[in-house]
Amino acid sequence: MTVDFKLPHLGENINTADVVKVLVKEGDRVEVDQVILEIETDKATVEVPSEVAGIVKKVHVKEGDKAEVGQPVITVEQSEATDTKKQPEKSEEKQTQAQPPRETSAVNKEESGIVEFKVPVLGENIESAQIAKVLVKPGDKIKADQILIELETDKATVEVPSEYAGAIKEVKVKDGDTVKVGQTVFLIETQSSPAVKAAAPESKREEKAEKSVAPQQPVKEHTHMPQVIDIPRDIVKNIVPAAPSVRRFAREIGIDIHQVEGSGKGGRITVDDVKAFAKNLNRKLQSGQISAPGLVQEPMPDFSKWGEFERVQMNNVRRKTAEHLSYAWSTIPHVTQFDKADITNLEKVRKEYSKKVEAAGGKLTITAILIKIAASALKVFPQFNASVDMQKSEIIYKKYFNIGIAVDTDKGLLVPVIKDVDKKNIVEISVELAEISQKARDKKLTIEDMQGGNFTISNLGGIGGAYFTPIVNSPEVAILGVSRSSYEPVYVDGKFEPRLMMPLSLSYDHRIIDGADGIRFLRWIAEALENPFLLTLEG
Repeated sequence: MTVDFKLPHLGENINTADVVKVLVKEGDRVEVDQVILEIETDKATVEVPSEVAGIVKKVHVKEGDKAEVGQPVITVEQSEATDTKKQPEKSEEKQTQAQPPRETSAVNKEESGIVEFKVPVLGENIESAQIAKVLVKPGDKIKADQILIELETDKATVEVPSEYAGAIKEVKVKDGDTVKVGQTVFLIETQSSPAVKAAAPESKREEKAEKSVAPQQPVKEHTHMPQVIDIPRDIVKNIVPAAPSVRRFAREIGIDIHQVEGSGKGGRITVDDVKAFAKNLNRKLQSGQISAPGLVQEPMPDFSKWGEFERVQMNNVRRKTAEHLSYAWSTIPHVTQFDKADITNLEKVRKEYSKKVEAAGGKLTITAILIKIAASALKVFPQFNASVDMQKSEIIYKKYFNIGIAVDTDKGLLVPVIKDVDKKNIVEISVELAEISQKARDKKLTIEDMQGGNFTISNLGGIGGAYFTPIVNSPEVAILGVSRSSYEPVYVDGKFEPRLMMPLSLSYDHRIIDGADGIRFLRWIAEALENPFLLTLEG
C-alpha cells in the first residue's frame, strides 16, 4: 500500500517553506521519525521527520523548491508487517526464552552490558566539536534521553542525549576537549537499551519479539542488539513518545516535554502538541492562573514542629495584588535605576503655597508635584508611556497621560489612577489626589478608578527608607519609587552646604527601555524637581 507523506503544519500563519535539503531518494527505506527534509521558514530552519515507514517510491520536492503545508513530500510503499505475525508460535517461543522470570529484577546482570557512548554525527562536513560541558560523572545514574554532554561546533551548540538508561562507568573527556565524530566519550553500564526505551504495551512486544532477541552477553559497541525484557511500570512512565527533533524543539523553547500530552497515534507527541502546550501555558500566565514557566509551587513545611501558628485567609485585595505582582515580576525583565534630587528650593516653594492648595480642598505634597512632573516626562520620553505586546511583537504608544498612585490601606496595596494629568494644574491634581486616596482607604474605589494607568508612583517617604526596587505595574513599563528625604552635605560653589536630598528609584521594562534611556528619564525628573521651570521649557 502506498501513502503520501505531506508537509505538516509548521506553526501559526506559516503556510509555505523553502526546501533546504532533501535527505532521501527513491528506493531508500525510511523509518518513523527519520528526518527526511530540512526546510526553512521565515522564523527557523526545521527538520521534518517522517510519520510513515517503508520504501520511498517517489520524491515530490527538490532542494530550492517552495513547498506548501499539506503538499505531498514523498510517496512511500508500506510493507505489510507480517514477518512476525506469520510465525506467531516461533515468535512467542523466542520471546519466552528472552524474558526473565517475573519475580526477578527487570534487568539481570547478565542481560546488562558495558556500551561505548560515542560522539554522534553532527552534520554535513562537521568532523569534530569542542566539549562545552560534561554533565555527568562516574557513578551517576542516567535515564534514556537525559542530556549527557554539550558540544559546540562552528555552527551551533548541541545537546547530546543518551540512548540508554544505566550508570556512567567512565568519562573519557573533559570540558574544553576537542572530540571527533565517532570518538568514545563515556562507558555506560546499561540497564536498558533503545528497545527498552521504546518498549510498549504487551501487544507491541509480541510483534517485535523475534527481531529483539539477542545473545545474553555484554556488548562492547554502541550498536548492540536490544533484548525484550520485563519493564517496571515506573520506568515506562518516564518514556516520552516523541521524535528527537520534537524533544529538541521543546528544550529550545523551555517546555518540559514530560508535561505535554500527545495527540498522535499511541499518544505520540508532535511539534504542534508542544506549541499548543506553550500557548496554553502563556494564556494561563497572562490570566494570572500561574506565575511563570518553570516555577514550581513548593509545599509548605509543617510549622507545628517549631511552635504555634495561625493561618489567615488572604483578603481579595491581597490575593489579587499577589497574583498581579507575581505575574509582573515573572514576565517583565526588570532593571532599577537610582538617583537623588536636591529638593531644597522646591520644599520652600511647597510650604509657601500649601495654604492656597488647602483652601481649594487639597494638600500640596511632593507626590502631587511628582504626578505633574511624571506626565511631562512621559511626553519627552514616549517609550515610557507604552506597553509591550509580545504575542503580536508590537509596542503600543499611548497618547494620553494617566498616572497611578500606590496607596497603603489596611486591606493592602491599591493603585488608583488620576486621568489626563497633562490637562490639569498642580492644584487640581492635589485636590483629586486627596479625594481618590481617601476613597481607597474607605474601600470605595471603583474598578474604573484603578484602570487605565500609564505610569505609577510609589512614595514611601512618609514612612522611611533610603531606596527600594518597585515592581513595574504591568502592562505599564515603568514605576517611580520615592524614599524619605534627608539633609546631606553637598559640594556647591566651592563649599559644602546642607541640602535636602530625595532618593529616587526607577524600575523599568528592559524589553523596551535601555539603561541609557532609563537614567536620562530619571535625571530629567530629578532636574525638574530641582528646577520646576523645566516643566514649562520642555514639558
